[in-house]
Amino acid sequence: MLNGLLELSVWGYVAAALILTHITIASVTIFLHRHQAHRALNLHPAVSHFFRFWLWLTTSMVTKEWVAVHRKHHAKCESENDPHSPQILGIDKVLWQGAELYRAEADKQDTLAVYGHNTPDDWLERNLYSGRSNKLGIVLMLVIDVLLFGAAGLTIWAVQMAWIPFWAAGVINGIGHYWGYRDFEVSDASTNIVPIGIIVGGEELHNNHHAFGSSAKFSVKWWEFDIGWMYIRMLSMLGLAKVKKLAPKPLMDHSKRSIDKDTVMALVTNRFQVMSDYARDVMKQVYKEEVRKTRNSALRRQLKRARKCLARNEALIDEKSRMRLHFVLSQNKALDTVYEYKQRLQKIWASTTASQEQLLKDIQEWCRQAEATGINSLQEFARRIKGYSLSPAMSPV
Repeated sequence: MLNGLLELSVWGYVAAALILTHITIASVTIFLHRHQAHRALNLHPAVSHFFRFWLWLTTSMVTKEWVAVHRKHHAKCESENDPHSPQILGIDKVLWQGAELYRAEADKQDTLAVYGHNTPDDWLERNLYSGRSNKLGIVLMLVIDVLLFGAAGLTIWAVQMAWIPFWAAGVINGIGHYWGYRDFEVSDASTNIVPIGIIVGGEELHNNHHAFGSSAKFSVKWWEFDIGWMYIRMLSMLGLAKVKKLAPKPLMDHSKRSIDKDTVMALVTNRFQVMSDYARDVMKQVYKEEVRKTRNSALRRQLKRARKCLARNEALIDEKSRMRLHFVLSQNKALDTVYEYKQRLQKIWASTTASQEQLLKDIQEWCRQAEATGINSLQEFARRIKGYSLSPAMSPV
């Protein structure tokens, strides 16, 4: 009985711990995050309740609290009111004390009132999953682990209790806004930690999520993998889930020769992909050409140091990097031009109060002037964006 009802090898206990914690991760990313916080998919009531029950057993987190804190994070990202921004609080604070930051914010009634709407409020939620009874779940999990695994069950239970506070509250909220790569230059500091999202259920693709917050799928590039999305697809095939929202995919109509209102709406809808393409096809190409042509070794070093800042959202650049960038731009007309056109294009996207007619005029003028610059990559980009469309091109009959 010392080994419990299931007498496993050491590796068997390791596998059991990984399986149990992975179910918890799946519950967080599918139920709490994509379903409850962002309404990106619908879940069958049986699946939804299983996730609620499992999270009660393994985390004691209350759905309304988790959702409210996460929604506030999106609404106030990287500001003093962000519950867990490493840009404000420091990476060490968020990485190692992320769970404490979550708890402090979850205790604020105004946060729950403003951001916790449309979460479960049935008898089970009020009388078991929250309030005085919500800690009973993790006690029950301890009893189950000891019965199944014996003395090793204590270690497995401890790993279960630490898994979400470290990986979700610490790593995703901390490193996911501090270090990694970015597919999209959103206004916050979110990053993709790694392109293979398995350990934290796909949450590793955090920058993609901040670009398309309401998408049920976090992977965007062909080489990225989101295991949470794989589970959602499996549930969908079984009729247990229905996807409501996905990141938009740019459609191109190469027969279009001018910008119309359809083009404008397609560009606005796909603005993150458009700016990502601009960074790759214009900024990067001009940068490489200018580095190749520069004979001054000191200026070449400055160019290389400023490379990442060229595509980065200027609000996220520190003062030292900003001064270096402005110096490089002042010494290089071509780079200065394509950087100016990047800023102007972003300003058009930010014109949320502009009418459709004004947006049309602004984009038409941007393209006209871009084509007159004489910079090949910028000219080609300006011609190519005329083909963006919300509807697929019709084949000739």
